[in-house]
Amino acid sequence: MSKNAILAPIKIKAMILAAGRGNRLRPLTDTLPKPLIPVCGKPLIEYHIEALAEAGVMDIVINHAWLGERLEAELGSGARWGVTLHYSPEPEGGLETAGGIIQALPLLGDSPFLVVNGDVYCDIQFKTLLQTAQQMASDSSRLAHLVLVPSPNHNQTGDFGLNAQQQVMVEGAFTFSGVSVLHPALFNGQPEGVSKLAPVLRKAMQKQRVTGEIYSGIWSDVGTVKRLNATEKMLGCI
Repeated sequence: MSKNAILAPIKIKAMILAAGRGNRLRPLTDTLPKPLIPVCGKPLIEYHIEALAEAGVMDIVINHAWLGERLEAELGSGARWGVTLHYSPEPEGGLETAGGIIQALPLLGDSPFLVVNGDVYCDIQFKTLLQTAQQMASDSSRLAHLVLVPSPNHNQTGDFGLNAQQQVMVEGAFTFSGVSVLHPALFNGQPEGVSKLAPVLRKAMQKQRVTGEIYSGIWSDVGTVKRLNATEKMLGCI
């Protein structure tokens, strides 16, 4: 193939992380899986499905480990949003983030994919991240692209930094939003089973293979009852 040849766009998939038990949202999550907790009358996960569908993502993988049958019954095939939902059930207690993604890789394929934490509310434009995913598909130097946000009150020390070359640094004042584009190769050599994502990302950061961007729009980690109420107040529905 000529180096000037135009490559056809790759069909980008997405994964919504929905396997958390939601202990900090109890008692709401005693009978309802965390992704179905309503925010202004709509299950939180539906905001993500709608936004991904609007951006053009047609295949969405959802993992679950708590009340997964109810999650699948509520969301169904995805036809109402014009997408196909694929489910990745995990054992009781879940596999943590990296473990859950590794288990779902056969559903996600060989191309870069979007990842969205199921317990955040945001209005991030996924369409621009699809462009990033297309670029990463032909750029073997990048294994991950993270969306960072100014650190909220509950995480004032931050997670990561960002240098002038848009490379994510292992220390800094920004918080990981839970939204990213990941290349399957990020998990090469990682064993199956329970494993966290942060160590995998930090290893890639040390090799300067993780880029990022700062997002300053609407974003909220709906991880506690207090923050759920604050999110609904921010959106003007309470």
